[in-house]
Formats: sequence, structure tokens, C-alpha cells
Amino acid sequence: MAKLSERIGYGLGDMSSSMFWKVFSYYLPFFYSNIFGLRLTDAALLVLVTRIWDAVSDPMMGVVADRTRTRWGKYRPYLLLVAPLFSVAGILLFTTPDWEYSAKLVYAYATYILMMTVYTGINVPYGAMLGVMTDDSQEKTVFSSFRMFFAYGGSFIALAAWEPLVGIFRRMGQGSTGAWQSAMVVIATVCFVLFLLCFALTRERLKTVSTVSIGRDFKALLANRPWWLMIGAALCFNLFCTVRGATVAYYFADVIGFSQSLNLSISHFLHFSFSLPLEFSIPFYAGLFLSVGEVANMVGVACTVPVARRFGKKSTFMGVNACLVVCSVLFFFLPVTPSGLWLMLLMQVVISMLTGIMSPLIWSMYADVSDYAEQRYRTASTGLIFSSSSMAQKFGGAIGGAAVLWLLGACGYVPRTDEQMAAQALVEQPAEAIRVLWYLMSFIPAGVALLAILVARFYPLTTQRMDEIQEKLKLQRQ
Repeated sequence: MAKLSERIGYGLGDMSSSMFWKVFSYYLPFFYSNIFGLRLTDAALLVLVTRIWDAVSDPMMGVVADRTRTRWGKYRPYLLLVAPLFSVAGILLFTTPDWEYSAKLVYAYATYILMMTVYTGINVPYGAMLGVMTDDSQEKTVFSSFRMFFAYGGSFIALAAWEPLVGIFRRMGQGSTGAWQSAMVVIATVCFVLFLLCFALTRERLKTVSTVSIGRDFKALLANRPWWLMIGAALCFNLFCTVRGATVAYYFADVIGFSQSLNLSISHFLHFSFSLPLEFSIPFYAGLFLSVGEVANMVGVACTVPVARRFGKKSTFMGVNACLVVCSVLFFFLPVTPSGLWLMLLMQVVISMLTGIMSPLIWSMYADVSDYAEQRYRTASTGLIFSSSSMAQKFGGAIGGAAVLWLLGACGYVPRTDEQMAAQALVEQPAEAIRVLWYLMSFIPAGVALLAILVARFYPLTTQRMDEIQEKLKLQRQ
């Protein structure tokens, strides 16, 4: 059994990745259209093209990492070597040069492609480490749970701090473009330190060596039926999260508004017979909505191990998605009223708890797919298989982020100017755009979750099947 310090150390790696990824997923489309100054159609194509490149590059990185040999292991060295580039690329991504439109568009493509390439260079080896830190399937679920717990913790910090950080730098005299860049400098510095800690606290214990060619690795991968099904299931899950997440900033700006608050009267609940100043008003903004969701994600992660042990990984996956379908549909019927705002926050908590269960579950299921491949095809292609999970994540992000921008562009959504953003001015939007924002928060994610259930129904690696595979692997590795 691994030490607590190593479990925490492994979690710190995805804490760093997730701080960047959530800011990219939730705020970058809004940044490009409202701060950087790209047209919605150009921003949508940018997000799609760069993330497709990023997804395609993942298997390449997986193959390279699988064949790396150092005294630190196969995958762990990349945490140390790529971390500085990771932070610098994030800062460049949120930098807005004072250039003409065509030059800015080229800059946006160059920095986004750079960021996604560097993200692949560090995140694919990091994910593959799970396959060589332990050979116990249940311990892998524990590592995955620590990973996602810290990932959501990092997301909470980044999302809760992002808008306040931007506000602080804006009050220091920076415009919107400078404030967004400075906020990313703070986040990037924290991420750099976290990856160094992850490298220092973790170890690779299993010495897996592929005895086949790269071509045989890919051939075995394409013949791996559980891998195909996990690709589909993971793509659906990440599409669900990205569509909702990328919509939130727009939803709050144009449906909720900048001036809404959550009102709470303590005296009402305590039934005081005399008047006391126990009424509270909390600003209800996108960062609060998202960061509360990250805390709920962490609660869900803590539930993953006992729930998966009780019901099995496959049944848990399908049951959670069924609940996501129901909750997403119910969100559509919530009114924008004082009580409705509380119900929105409550629904965000429930949905986020469910997605919190899903995240470590998917990584643990990929580790099972890796063991299946090693046992059946005699190929130690852990990096290649885990890179496919990152590929599915990025395809989901590419499709989801681009779809949000294209749908809003098709409906005539009106982006804000820098002055309107600084003043948090309301902009009159077409009724069709408002309707689409509601659908993007409800029925569209529900449809994606339903598709995930249909895909997972055919996944064959049940608990009993994995027990059999582990017994065969013990003999095969001797």
C-alpha cells in the first residue's frame, strides 16, 4: 500500500493541470470573444482546430513516453522537464498583443497550439504514471481518487480566485487585457511549484517493457474493444462538462446578470421574536457558481471508492450518468428568481457531486484497460492507452467549446467591448441567444449523458473479469 505522502504527491500533479484546464475550458472562449477581441466564428474555429491538433498529438506523446528510459522512470521525468514551459505557455495564452486583427489571430493560434502541445507533454506522462505506480486495481482507484480530489481542489482555487484576481489587477490600473494576463501569471506560478512537488513525492515501481514494435502497439490498440468503448464514454463525459462549463460565463452575463445576489436571513430560520441584523447577501456570479461546483466535485471524489466497490465500476458509471440526465433536464425549469437562484446553486452542487464520482472512475477504468491490453496482447503500452484518455478529453473539449461559440454566433450573440466588460454593462441579446444559453445548460448536456449510458452498456471489464486478468498478469510478469 502506498504512503499517504505519495498519494498526495500524485494528486498535486492534477491539481496543477486542472487549475489551467478549468480556466481554459470555462473562461478562454469568453476571453477570446470579449477581451482578446476575436469574432465568435473565428474563436470557434480556433478552439476546434487547436484542440484537435492537441488530441492527435496525445498518442504520439504516449508512444514516446512508453519508450523513455531514465533513472527516474519512464513517465515521471516529464513532470520536471516540462513544468517551466507549461507555466510560460499559459501566460502567453492570456496575453493580448496590441496588433491588427489578422496578426492577433495568428498569435492566438500560435499560443494556443503551443499551450496544448506543452499540456500534452506533461499531462500524458503524468496520467500514465498511474499504470506503473501500483499493480493493484483497487489501489489504482484510490490513487485516482486522490488525483481527482486535488484536481477539483485546484479547480476550486483557480475558479474562485480568477475573477477577484482580475478585479484586483484592474483596480491597480490595468485594463481588462492586462488584468487577465496578470491573473494568469499568479496561477501559472502556483502550477509550476505543484508539478515540482509531484515529481519529488512520487515513484514508479513497475518496470513494464514493451516487446513489440510501435506498429504492433497501435494494431493492438485498435483491436482493443474496451479501449474503444472507454474512448466513447470518456468523450461523452468531457463533452458534458465542457458544454456546461464553457456556457457558464455567458449564462451569468446575459441570463443571470451581474447584479444578482443570494439572500439569506438567519433570523427566519432560527425563529427569533426580535429583530437582529442577521440577513446576508452574497453576490451570485460565475466564479462562485463554478467554485462551489468544484467543492461538490471533491465530495463526489471522496465517494468514488466506496460506491465503486459496492456497485462495480461499470454500474456506477451508468447510474451516475442516468442521474446527470435527470438533473440537467430539471435545470431548464428553474426560474431566475431569489428562490430560483438558490435552486440553481443546489442543482450545481448535485450535478458536480455526480461528475466528481465520474472523474476518478474513468481514470481507474483506463488503468484496467491497460492491464487488459498487457495481458491479452503482451504489450506494455500504458502511455499510449492513457494518452487516448487525454485525447478523448480534448476532443470533448474541442467539440464542446467550439459548439458553444458557433451556436451563440448563429443566434446573433452580441459580444461586449472592453469598456462594457470593465463596467459590467448589460447588453441586450436576441431572444434566440438567451434560449440557446438555457439549452446549453440543460437539454444538450442531458442528451450527451444519455449517449454515455448507451456506450457504457457494452463495456466488458466487470469486477469479476478484472480479478481474472490480475491473476493472469501476476504469472505473466514473473
